[in-house]
Amino acid sequence: MVETVTLYRAPTTPADADAIADWLRDRVAAEVRVRDRLLGAPDDSDVLAEALAAARVTDPYDPETGNTMVGIVRYEERALSAPERAGGVVYDGQAVGRALNARLPDRQGLDHLHVPLLDRVLGTWGDHDGRWHKRVAVLGQPSLISVPGLYEAPAKPEAYYEAKSKHAMLTGDAPPREVLEAEIEGDFLVADDPRTTDALKGYVLAAVAFVETGTAFCDDERCRLYDAHRQPGVVRAQLRDPEFCEAHAERYG
Repeated sequence: MVETVTLYRAPTTPADADAIADWLRDRVAAEVRVRDRLLGAPDDSDVLAEALAAARVTDPYDPETGNTMVGIVRYEERALSAPERAGGVVYDGQAVGRALNARLPDRQGLDHLHVPLLDRVLGTWGDHDGRWHKRVAVLGQPSLISVPGLYEAPAKPEAYYEAKSKHAMLTGDAPPREVLEAEIEGDFLVADDPRTTDALKGYVLAAVAFVETGTAFCDDERCRLYDAHRQPGVVRAQLRDPEFCEAHAERYG
């Protein structure tokens, strides 16, 4: 049974860890705490920088990761001290989880779950199709929640990709993201979306459910614990009523 949940802030994102913690307190029996970035800059930041460099996905179709050349490690060091400079990189979520596990301030066991909100894009390797997949959540100890993954991992509406392809055919260039987001109707989340905090609540609860029950997600697409693979599904599960399916409403509602 999880007795304590510690959330970690991602200050370069619109995700409000304190608001998520308040919501979680009403739904779980555990004590819920909030701390500053787990990707902060303690004395071993050089060790973490090298671990992040080793976790970089360098080819979407190659399971091997990592580029620990001096310049890449220096970039990761700068990104740890100035996180607003990070971006454009996908990391092996399981490797990042192992690196962060060694930095946890309380490592007594799974009764104290650590859930860092991260400003990095995380992925997991798919043996079934031989490529990397971006993820919103990579669960374990700690359970990682990728804020940019919320915008990038679930697929956008088909009209988004059709408009992108049409623009490229006419101009030879990819259209600016802002143009596409303004032109396409439909429910999907965009970078720095004001709905980010609300949309992440179900993923944080899934991290607790995973440790307590061994099952993180729900099959009911109307439930916050539904693991949607498309953006309209994320909006429906996280931002529309009902909040939970009947079974999870009994447990968390």
